[in-house]
Amino acid sequence: MSGFSVHSDRIHHAWDRATAPVATLAPGAEGVLEFQDASGGQLRPGSSAAELTKLDFGRLNPVTGPLYVEGAEPGDALVVDILDIRVGEWGWTACLPGFGLLADDYPDPYLRISRIANGYAELLPGLSIPVVPMVGTIGVAPPEPGPHSVIPPRRWGGNMDIRHIGPGARLILPVGVPGALLSAGDAHAAMGDGEVCGTGIETAATVRLRVDVRKGVAPRTPVIETDARTARTGAALATTGIGPDLMAAAKDAVRALIEEITARTGLTPQDTYLLASVAADLKISEVVDAPNWVVSAHLERALLDAA
Repeated sequence: MSGFSVHSDRIHHAWDRATAPVATLAPGAEGVLEFQDASGGQLRPGSSAAELTKLDFGRLNPVTGPLYVEGAEPGDALVVDILDIRVGEWGWTACLPGFGLLADDYPDPYLRISRIANGYAELLPGLSIPVVPMVGTIGVAPPEPGPHSVIPPRRWGGNMDIRHIGPGARLILPVGVPGALLSAGDAHAAMGDGEVCGTGIETAATVRLRVDVRKGVAPRTPVIETDARTARTGAALATTGIGPDLMAAAKDAVRALIEEITARTGLTPQDTYLLASVAADLKISEVVDAPNWVVSAHLERALLDAA
């Protein structure tokens, strides 16, 4: 088929080369995938934090697909151009018990529902985040027999949560099985690099994309060509974590950011943690001055001033 349209009920919850494709495309085809939100429809605009403890984790992070791409063979590269993303009218951001970079610091369920309109998502009353839509989970079936959890990313893509995979971006994936079996889901209206609490502004979405094949040039791991719309250029507040372990340094940088923002704004630490997850970017600032490395956490000053 030269075009395709796949409804959000055509989903699966694991990567498996045995999953039957829901559509077959010719190389170069353009079409639309509809995404459920990352809760798989378990949360609603009126949901409360208490509902987070009742989530069926087997239904989280559904992906739409898979798509069989004619002519795609192991060793080829699958080229996916993200042409457009239309997000839903609401989204959710949460601390899920046991999940997130600072899970030990924030063990209790906590939920914020955002209204999305006119290019902004209102995370907190009076604090709106610019919508920079992205695809959190996109990948192809691995060659190893499945099923494989959809949560951790792999060489074949998956739940990479790279905030730059949005409109105007190109993603290049290695093909692992005949037909590639491409699937995608987990849209965000906004997310920070690191997604530190484990969620962005999770939302349903309609994604228009184009899929092509390059013969015999599979990349070692996924490659992204970004679009300027995902660049943050404003003045920012940056805090640091310094030490011999990058993960520990990342935690320290986020803790320092939370402390700094709560001191300056009066926001609760829980709300600041969510704000960091949807709008702050973790960066490895230095990895050459042994024995200590530097991770920094950046939040645009415009958001800090609005908080």
